[in-house]
Amino acid sequence: MYRIFIVEDDRKISAVLKRNMEKYGFDALCVTEFRDIMPELTDYEPHLILLDINLPYFDGYYWCRQIRKSSNMPIIFISAREGEMDQVMAIENGGDDYITKPIHLDLLIAKVKGMLRRVYGDYSSSAGLAPSPDSELNIQGLRLNVSRNELIWQNRKAQLSKNEQLLAECFMQQYGKTIARDQLLGTLWDNAQFVDDNTLTVNVARLRKKLEELGLPNAIATVRGMGYKLIIDANEGEISQ
Repeated sequence: MYRIFIVEDDRKISAVLKRNMEKYGFDALCVTEFRDIMPELTDYEPHLILLDINLPYFDGYYWCRQIRKSSNMPIIFISAREGEMDQVMAIENGGDDYITKPIHLDLLIAKVKGMLRRVYGDYSSSAGLAPSPDSELNIQGLRLNVSRNELIWQNRKAQLSKNEQLLAECFMQQYGKTIARDQLLGTLWDNAQFVDDNTLTVNVARLRKKLEELGLPNAIATVRGMGYKLIIDANEGEISQ
């Protein structure tokens, strides 16, 4: 049974979320100590976190950064903030998805199920024809260790979030080919129509930054009007068609 950790200080909302998670067969726990959520999170060992932004003591962005220091588990932000910048900040601080209040429960359940399938289930990197968890992808000397969520280039290593790993896998499996934005959205989320296109831009930017830290500043090229491609020895960051 998948475990869902709910970090929401509005008791009515957290109760509704917990009840609906359990209705669909998940185990769910609502945090009780907002001064420090980490002990409860560590004890519960959830598979996915629903995280509000406006919280007592420290906001959701802070807790997302703390969680990302030790875990790549999926995090879905839930917030009354509808601004584009809030969504960008959620992704940049380590979130995987974002849903606004008032919460449409059917949409939330769809996102939770889709994220769990991506990370742990039928569509995870260990399923089907994708690499096994112990395998590595190796393209032009750039290595992706699937089990450790790690990119390696010339003895340098970069830790990836789950979304960054999924994008890296897609780029490396189709190395040198232009990949449409819609395809990349489908790689990250089951139902791309519910995802702001800007969310993909942020995730690609985060993967680019990791590659730059490894010494590959121009590896992901933007193909204007089409999508992106991975070129390890690229000299230009943008390609005009």
